[in-house]
Order: sequence, then C-alpha cells, then structure tokens
Amino acid sequence: MKVFADKLPEALTKKLPPVVIVAGDEPLQHRDACDAVRSAARQAGIEEREVLHVEGQFAWSRLYEASASLSLFASRKLIELRLAGSKLGQEGAQALKAYADGLKDSDNILLLAMGRLDFRQQKSAWFQALDKAGLFVPVWPVDPSRLGFWLRDQAGRHGLQLDLDAARLLGERTEGNLLAADQELQKLALMHPGASRITPREIAGGVEDNARFDVFTLMDTCLAGDRTRVPRILDGLYGEGVDATLILWALTRELRTLLSLHQHLDQGQSFEHACKAQKPAIFEKRRPAYQQALNRLPMKRLHKLLLFAQRLDLAIKGAAALPVKDGLHDLSLTLAGGRGLLAEMPSSYRIG
Repeated sequence: MKVFADKLPEALTKKLPPVVIVAGDEPLQHRDACDAVRSAARQAGIEEREVLHVEGQFAWSRLYEASASLSLFASRKLIELRLAGSKLGQEGAQALKAYADGLKDSDNILLLAMGRLDFRQQKSAWFQALDKAGLFVPVWPVDPSRLGFWLRDQAGRHGLQLDLDAARLLGERTEGNLLAADQELQKLALMHPGASRITPREIAGGVEDNARFDVFTLMDTCLAGDRTRVPRILDGLYGEGVDATLILWALTRELRTLLSLHQHLDQGQSFEHACKAQKPAIFEKRRPAYQQALNRLPMKRLHKLLLFAQRLDLAIKGAAALPVKDGLHDLSLTLAGGRGLLAEMPSSYRIG
C-alpha cells in the first residue's frame, strides 16, 4: 500500500507492517522515512537490527540467512536492506519474491531502502508481492509551489514558527537541497530558542544561498512557463559546474518531444495517446506542463528553437560565433514563454 513520507509516522502507529519499501532520491525525506520505521520497530519492542548493504557481488542468500537465523535474546528483528540505486538484477528480484512468499512464517520486519522505482519496476512480481504485504513510501522532491508550506511544517518539528514569507525565502535559498534547509532550521532553533515566530529578516540575515538544481528542474520550469525561475536555475547549474552540453541536450530533448506531441495531435490523436506514444512515455504528473507548453509554442516556433539549438551546439564545439551562456539563457527563456537576452543583438545571434 502506498503511503507518502509525511503520512508514514501516522501509518506506523496504527500497525507495524512486515515490509516497508522506502524508494526515492531525495535524501532528507528518505532518511526521515527510514528513521520513522526504526523508531516504530523500537516502540514495538524490536531491539535487534541487521543491516545488509547491496553492492558489488552481493550474495542474496544473506537475506534468507538473516531472516532465518534466530537470536538468543530476541524473537524478532529489523532487517535493513540498503541499495545504492534501484537495480536488483534477476537474482535480487527472485530473492525478494521468495522473501515475500515466506512472510507468513516470519515475525521480522524488512526495511528496503533504495532509489526511485519507475512504473515498470512497480509492476514486477517482487514489488507487487512486498507492496501487498506492507507499505510503499515513494520519496519525491517537494514541488516548488509547495516548498514554502512544507518548510513551514518542517520548522514545527524544530520548535519554530515560520511566517509563510520566511518559509518561502528559505525555500528560495535552499531549493533542491532539503538537507541544507533542515540544517538551517536546526541553526535557527539554536539561535532563537523559544522564539515565537521567525520572520524573513532572520532568514535573510542568517541563511546562505544553498539552492541546488539539476537539468530536470530546468526542464520542468521551462515547460511550466515559470520565466522568473529560469535565470536563477541556470546560474545555479553554472555554479555547480554543469556542462553547457548537458544543458543543451536536455533542452533539445524537450523540444523534440514537444514537436512529436504536435505531430501526433495534428494526426487527430488525443493528447493522452500522444503522451503515451513518447519514448519514454510522459508520466501523468508531467502532462499538464507539456499541455501548457504546447498551447504556448506552435510548431513553427519550436522548429526555430530547434534550429537555434543546433547553432548553439556548433558554438559549444567552437564552430560558430555565438555566446553560449546567453544563448542557453535565450533558448530556455523562450521555451518558458519569455524574451531572451539576444533579442537586441545582431540578427545572426537571434532565435528569429
């Protein structure tokens, strides 16, 4: 059964399931979810804990041995199976399916901590069997539109009250880096013990800019038409040392996807069918952003953007005279529905 991270502690107080799968790439929520399972196990009287790290040539027989071995001091234990990513391989999938089949003969608790699981993996036999027996906790990055509210709630765990404006400012300075946000909340709790409320002034004066972005954040922002965030995300990517080639690759991929969607729609297909026809298919959660971009960008405009992207590729390779950073800014901002930096430059630089 699926339970989101913020609802997990409540679900665990109702019943401690034999299996909890925590899967995702956002480290703070992933850590907190695993801590919640450990805490619930201790409250249930489970003191013994065995940790198995799946790496290299991991022997999956160790999972069976851990579940079958008896302790002199306890009848139950918490088995933590930690995967660096989400790939199990055939042997791992078979071992987890076998573990699920033997749950009725075991009193142990399995905490499976791993990376994000895609739709195909969630349809696998091992996942279906474990999910049916326990809880699945997908860990997703907090949506930027909800980040201020999330941080306001998170502050309460540290005994702080944040104005919503203060929470939003903290979100701007730590977006994409919730661990840094949590560390800042801890610092604020030490600096303002018993403080009734934290205002934007305290945030502005004491919190450095620790925001982190990746190219996928940039793509989502462009598709959603959030023009104000595009320059800040690009600056963050440059600050992280992300190569211009990677940024251009991501932008070009989205342009080709939008063109393909237009073509499917022009053939009389529905938007839902057009999204499913993409490779990989567009997840349902991202479809509204693509719909906004299609409404904003006709096919002729997308072709011009793609031609400009090709010129930027030549510029990155040193075969064309074009300012790459300004060009990427122009391409991103135009994709988001804005007007780029190159609009006032010579026509040879412009998107057109």
